[in-house]
Amino acid sequence: MYQIYPRSFADGDGDGMGDFAGITSKVPYLARLGVDAVWISPFYVSPQRDAGYDVADYTDVDPRFGSLADVDAFIAVAHAAGIRVIVDLVPNHSSSAHPWFQAALASAPGSRERARYMFRRGSGPDASLPPNNWHSVFGGSAWEPVGDGDWYLHLFDPSQPDFDWSDPEVADMFDDVLRFWLDRGVDGFRVDVAHSLVKAEGLPDNTVMRDIQGAGGDRGPMWDQDGVHDIYRRWRRLLDAYTPPRILVAEAWVHPADRMARYVRADEMHQAFNFPYMLSGWSAQALRATIDESLAANHAVDATTTWVQSNHDVVRHATRFGQADPTTWVNGIGPDDPQPDRELGLRRARAIALLTLALPGSAYIYQGEELGLPDHTTLPADVRQDPTFIRTGGAEIGRDGCRVPLPWRADAPAFGFNETGASWLPQPAVFGELAADVQEDDPASTLSLYRSALRLRHERGLGRTALAWNDSPATALDADLGDLRMIVNTGSEPVALPEDARVLLASVPDAVADGRLAGDAAVWLDLRG
Repeated sequence: MYQIYPRSFADGDGDGMGDFAGITSKVPYLARLGVDAVWISPFYVSPQRDAGYDVADYTDVDPRFGSLADVDAFIAVAHAAGIRVIVDLVPNHSSSAHPWFQAALASAPGSRERARYMFRRGSGPDASLPPNNWHSVFGGSAWEPVGDGDWYLHLFDPSQPDFDWSDPEVADMFDDVLRFWLDRGVDGFRVDVAHSLVKAEGLPDNTVMRDIQGAGGDRGPMWDQDGVHDIYRRWRRLLDAYTPPRILVAEAWVHPADRMARYVRADEMHQAFNFPYMLSGWSAQALRATIDESLAANHAVDATTTWVQSNHDVVRHATRFGQADPTTWVNGIGPDDPQPDRELGLRRARAIALLTLALPGSAYIYQGEELGLPDHTTLPADVRQDPTFIRTGGAEIGRDGCRVPLPWRADAPAFGFNETGASWLPQPAVFGELAADVQEDDPASTLSLYRSALRLRHERGLGRTALAWNDSPATALDADLGDLRMIVNTGSEPVALPEDARVLLASVPDAVADGRLAGDAAVWLDLRG
């Protein structure tokens, strides 16, 4: 699976924001890369307060990205190239510009229109205080007053009011949305914050304030409530009526692994992002523990797992792994923060690509990962657009650094993102060195590494092959996967390779020397006789 963040992938009309004309023009690139499917982040009509995750119309395309005809054309071209199309679905909340929410604001407390959203009476004698103590993921209170004693819930930005999924009209509306896109030929849906649709009965105060996303097994009353599973069983029945089969993928920050596995039981979703793998850092021991736990939990419900290291919400792993301590997680890096070691980060990112693309299950690639792109860690404050940065007054750097438009041609305006040089976020100078055309014919490039790895993944049946660990030093991961052996060295000292090792693919040109695997490197070995 390859994630396309449409505003930053390719710009066909030169207005500085990517669009479907640009995406369609790059289908040959995607086909040559070797991906099986693309996941397209939101492209619906939206005020773009949160980069399209604030949807005002779920069944139309925002003019910034094109038209329904452009989507249809892209789907046809992608399918002709053997690439399936997964689209983003945002069911926890709409935009405050959605007609339903505008009707709710124009109606009285207790009205039918307000029942579709999480409106509640404020607390205190004059209802001037929020209904409870919940906080927004983007900072500040999760409640917004509307001036008549009612407040509405927004787990994210105030422009993103939460639906009330206990209201039958909400469920019926989303059934219609699913059918609309399935009938146009999409192959499934990635479901945004899939663990948040149902809130605890009575909306009690949150006592898990240290981590609103519920990491470490702690769940606040707004996350991972059992009622969400009824919604996904209903959706699964709807999708199963279509031929060929369609897919549901959960974005759910849920721990521990056995609770995550509940989302991929046989009558619910097909896949759920494996965020603990992404959070494990550059540590062989942490990675192995997460891999084992994930595979065991999903095996218990007869489901595959997924492997992902970057997406549009996190610092790119080529940058995370270049930190002084590559085992730590960081929510954003700004110009005043310590700057990562770019070369070391890329070296480690190339190594973990060979781990990710060998593991049993599905692998997700975030656009530009195959070029080795780093985060833009020196973006000035005045160009940032992430509501996280804005609502926290800059205390949280936010996600803009990983969303910078891609570089396609080193010597072109906006590095080939378009022909005009316009770009909704500025690109760093280093993107010129990493542009796709620079890497195209370089056998040592990151792009060539990904193409080779994906070709071998198909040829060797990786993703469908069981994993068997071999004994290894504490800094290394060593496993057999069918007729391929994968070794990753997360340490700085070389580790010995098996005698007569036949190298299929190495993460960097200097990975193997004198029968040893260099530090911060990985290799695939051929076990065929």
